[in-house]
Amino acid sequence: MTEETILDALEKMNKAVEHVQSQFTTVRTGRATPVLVEKLLVEYYGATMPLQQLASIQVPEARQLIVKPHDVGALAAVERAIRDSDLGVNPSNDGVVIRINFPPLTEDRRKEYVKVVKHMAEEGRIAVRNIRRDARKHLEAAEKATQISANELERAEKEMDKMTHDHVEVIDKAVGRKEQELLEV
Repeated sequence: MTEETILDALEKMNKAVEHVQSQFTTVRTGRATPVLVEKLLVEYYGATMPLQQLASIQVPEARQLIVKPHDVGALAAVERAIRDSDLGVNPSNDGVVIRINFPPLTEDRRKEYVKVVKHMAEEGRIAVRNIRRDARKHLEAAEKATQISANELERAEKEMDKMTHDHVEVIDKAVGRKEQELLEV
């Protein structure tokens, strides 16, 4: 029972770390990349869909994206979703495609992005710790029901603490790399 709980917690912690790292890719550095917009949610005929399902995204230049909706009727909805996002860009629409020009990052904007990344990292750390807390509650309940011994509980808690520390360390290293990438001119 303890092994199941520990493996379940490990799997959830791995997913939490992956989620944080995937969130980091949505924070722009100096180059335009489709990852910045592909997860934006677009209100299309009463349904909310990710942009990547409604359009193709191209990178013709280092700081420009071209978004071409598969259905021309979705053009206005896609443009609105991009404009309302927190990207800080103003898309231009020529009736067929949407062009998104990314201005060069100022030092203030870079520092702002670093704060955003640090906030994402902290949310990831909290998620990992919450997973540990939930697993610990599960193990304590099993010990109270005499399904596991106190020694097993103590061993499992030590293992969980080590797993938590390792996962938080991975998040810390990832945020350090992203911060360095953002502040690089």
